[in-house]
Amino acid sequence: MLEFDNVSKSFWTGKRRKVILDQASFRVELGNSLGILAPNGTGKTTIINMMAGLEKPDEGEIRKTCRVSFPLGFMGGVVSKHSGRENSRFIARLYGLDPDYVEAFCRWLCGLEEYFDMPVGTYSQGMRARLTFALLLALEFDIYLIDEGMPSTTDVEFNRKAGSILRDRLKEATVIVVSHQAKTLEKFCRTAAVLRDGQLYMFDTLEEAKRMYDYHS
Repeated sequence: MLEFDNVSKSFWTGKRRKVILDQASFRVELGNSLGILAPNGTGKTTIINMMAGLEKPDEGEIRKTCRVSFPLGFMGGVVSKHSGRENSRFIARLYGLDPDYVEAFCRWLCGLEEYFDMPVGTYSQGMRARLTFALLLALEFDIYLIDEGMPSTTDVEFNRKAGSILRDRLKEATVIVVSHQAKTLEKFCRTAAVLRDGQLYMFDTLEEAKRMYDYHS
């Protein structure tokens, strides 16, 4: 379970205070994936980061009784001066997993060959995306967080292998995905919410959420 209890979050933009959430309360139970529809610039990434524990709320409490992933495509856990091998072993130890297994899994999935033993700072954007995606899939979570859908890479073989693993993983896991497009949510969710002006409106179905979202768009 992941629960927000009267959570508020805002930022000072230099001219005004931008409210992301205003005393929002909701709960995501395991087995009931949630999609959140929100226009660009309303705080989608901030909400996902709060769910992952990367950002703290101004007020209220966020409770987790299960394993929640870092956001798909998140680069913050990867150290640029370290190699793919060093990063994979560090992340494994951070999550209490076997470093040998995580290193071997990422080396196989990424297909980076000699670059896997070179500093991540030398990687192209696509290579970095492959590494972070592989790290996410090497770890098993109860809830996976996705911000605006899948990170794109141009490597066809990687996309095929990673996509197959993710589909199998999501058969058992719960997903929370935030997007400004309803089409992105259709792949993952039946239950949905709409984020607007700091309020999160929960709906039993994606169709109901789409109607409200389209009406105000």
